[in-house]
Amino acid sequence: MGVLYLSEAEVARVLTMELALDAVAAAFRKLAIDEAVNVPRQRCQTDHVMLHVLPAAAKTMGVVGFKAYTTSKAGARFHVTLFDGRTGEMTAVLEADLLGQFRTGAASGVATKKLARADATTVGCIGTGKQARTQLLAVCKSSPIRKVRVYGRDADRRKAFADQLATETGVETEPVDRPEDAVKGVDVVITATSAREPVLRGEWLSAGQHLNLIGSNFLVKAEADVDVFRRATLVAADSKDQAKLEAGDFVAALDAGVIQWSDVYDFSLVFVGKYPGRENPADVTVFKSLGLGIEDIALGAKVVDLARQAGLGREIL
Repeated sequence: MGVLYLSEAEVARVLTMELALDAVAAAFRKLAIDEAVNVPRQRCQTDHVMLHVLPAAAKTMGVVGFKAYTTSKAGARFHVTLFDGRTGEMTAVLEADLLGQFRTGAASGVATKKLARADATTVGCIGTGKQARTQLLAVCKSSPIRKVRVYGRDADRRKAFADQLATETGVETEPVDRPEDAVKGVDVVITATSAREPVLRGEWLSAGQHLNLIGSNFLVKAEADVDVFRRATLVAADSKDQAKLEAGDFVAALDAGVIQWSDVYDFSLVFVGKYPGRENPADVTVFKSLGLGIEDIALGAKVVDLARQAGLGREIL
């Protein structure tokens, strides 16, 4: 077989949230049992463009690879490149904007199923962009959600977002006027913003909530204030090593002595039961998502298999 190239439209034809949830759960299991390696994101830049690279390998999946994307004033461009885990031959290149949105959503879906209360039925989301959409698609798919509240700064956009989500999920979705209205009294809270300063306040939280913080992967950006971590019973990150380089949400809490790195768990180890997760219905649990290369290649490999079966894409080498 040659090197398969898949466009964004071709990826979209086979990509589903069920597929993403399965792939990301498998990636976390492989990390937990040392059958996968995730290398934290590396960055370099010119005066105009930043390059971000996320390498990973999973020996029992038979694949190694990386996601590489560029960001500039013109926008972002995403690709995943895969290699055979035995021969080292390049096997596929995928356009990966949608794939990245789905794997990030799926990570929160997996974390919510593991860490939220079993009777969690309500979700509040701060953010109404592409990442917020797939966060909610994943959580509604992985947990028995009956009601969603969404907040975004633009009233027309949040109304349109709520209408779209209700259509896609069949779950009642309500746009709200203030961020605290999306947070108070719900079972699961999601932050999916580009904010540099906290949009989530610990004073809004209540016992038993689970939080997915997914917007920031730079140390200078934070969506949650220090009081969020004062309330937290459990704090887990998709990768603790990557969190030390990128988790801006943790910086103020670490500086204030509210948490220490020993308080932060690798989610993969919590996922497989090596560390306890939620131990009490009143616990406040936090999942900090940064986005991992192992998630990209695990999902990318599944997409390539389905695309080949469907006769999609074109060989480029």
